[in-house]
Amino acid sequence: MAQSAKKTIKIKQIGSPIRRPAKQKQMLVGLGLGKMHKVVEVEDTPEVRGAIAKLPHMVAVVD
Repeated sequence: MAQSAKKTIKIKQIGSPIRRPAKQKQMLVGLGLGKMHKVVEVEDTPEVRGAIAKLPHMVAVVD
């Protein structure tokens, strides 16, 4: 059986969670972020894309 390669994206935290609503902080933790300038590689799913769209001031997609 051939295993399909899952597409991933790298995201970087560019904004601080200090003085942000609790939901935004929870989204960062859900993405695997929490410290400034941390980069994580996550699977490219609609859920992850939605979280990135809700936090454009705190995360950026890295090439």
